[in-house]
Amino acid sequence: MKESLRIENVSKRFGSTIALDNVSIEARDGEILGLIGENGSGKSTVTSIYAGMQKADSGEMFFYGNKWNPASMNDALKQGVGMIVQENGTVPGISVAENIYLGEIGDYRRGLLVDRKSLVADAQKCLDDIGADHIRAEMICGVLDFQDRKLVEIAKVMANDPKILVVDETTTALSQKGRDIIYSIMNRMKNEGKTVIFISHDLDEIMNVCDRLTVLRDGKIIRTFEKDEFEENAIKTSMIGRELQGNYYRDDYESDVNGEVVLKAEHLCLGNQLSDFSFELHKGEILGVGGLSHCGMHTLGKVLFGALDAESGTFTVNGESVRSISDAMKKQVGYVAKDRDTESLSLDASIKDNIAIAGLDKFGVRNFLILPSRENKYVNKQVEALSIKCSGANQYVSALSGGNKQKVAFGKWLARESELLILDCPTRGVDIGVKQAMYQLMYEMRQAGKSIVLISEEMAELIGMSDRLLVMKDGRLAKELKRSRELSEADVIQYMI
Repeated sequence: MKESLRIENVSKRFGSTIALDNVSIEARDGEILGLIGENGSGKSTVTSIYAGMQKADSGEMFFYGNKWNPASMNDALKQGVGMIVQENGTVPGISVAENIYLGEIGDYRRGLLVDRKSLVADAQKCLDDIGADHIRAEMICGVLDFQDRKLVEIAKVMANDPKILVVDETTTALSQKGRDIIYSIMNRMKNEGKTVIFISHDLDEIMNVCDRLTVLRDGKIIRTFEKDEFEENAIKTSMIGRELQGNYYRDDYESDVNGEVVLKAEHLCLGNQLSDFSFELHKGEILGVGGLSHCGMHTLGKVLFGALDAESGTFTVNGESVRSISDAMKKQVGYVAKDRDTESLSLDASIKDNIAIAGLDKFGVRNFLILPSRENKYVNKQVEALSIKCSGANQYVSALSGGNKQKVAFGKWLARESELLILDCPTRGVDIGVKQAMYQLMYEMRQAGKSIVLISEEMAELIGMSDRLLVMKDGRLAKELKRSRELSEADVIQYMI
């Protein structure tokens, strides 16, 4: 097969952190090349350099044998390299059509006016072509949920018919329908003799869809596996430099959490997302909530944190009603959102500011005087406890890998010793080592008497970690399932559909 992409001895530093250390990668026409590694291994950094998002410090790149040095992502896309990024890449205040043709609106200008009818028609065709015909091109992008905004990004990239497509952790944000759209595009490109670079932390997924697999660790290439060499334990060991020790999910199946009720929701209603939804959460319980996309589970998380107001119904924490986010925080409730970069973190602020912002009442003197020594102690405790890979607490969150961003989002609430955590897709976009650590942390919190609402799109995660599992469908409670050794994904999915 013809070589399409070649990266030679590329290095990149962020301050004192070495993100890439003489990395060399080659990809071929008609293949799906997987990149895998722990958070901070360099996967997103090397592909973002190739896609024109940032510049390398040294090294060379080639595109079908020619020197490759794109000026920007848009320049790369126009020349044949498209990248679908892990986090949100749309502009909320403009239409879907304008997002798809952002930077190309001039092509639709007729004198002083823009031919919006043609703009919308062409954008709708892009959406229809990838299988996202439920999204209307004339809609304002900001009203769409995280998954549909991601599909808009995919439509934008595919509208340019790239020869090389980089898919960076995109599937973790999508429901099964969205994943099927991505898989269909990847396989179509492969069959057309084009190249796909696929980054994922889901080992089963990447072994299933990829033809070859390159492992990175600490900014270096460790090994490339051919298809006939794919073996789960060998890949895991290459990723983390050691064999995983201990349990991944919980290995206990005795649930004794029928005691004190710490959260009680009664008859919650909100549009078509919540319909007469009631449940109880007990002290020391991990309560799983799962369902298909748009079932209402993500809306439920926001309501329980006071970020959205239910139209009717009530919910209480320790017998007292919650009316706002500040009210929830006073009652020791924390919330990690699915849309991490927009709703849980301030990317243009430091790790210290992100963790400290939720704890001013904890380390401040009389709730208004901030002593640097107390603030630093408060923040550094979490940086060390969660092993956040950074150059220091003053490093901007935007420079962190996905997994380390997620650790900061966790650390904000762990620092203030929250008694009740609402976790919406808490392990989205993190590697297996970090996942295992987060699962262990959740279990330790449970053992300490803390309570968790675990909202997730991953069946294995819900079954592996929950004491009880609430299955949602069309905003309603479809089924409650108790923790059991015999409980399978098929048992859960039958109530979702």
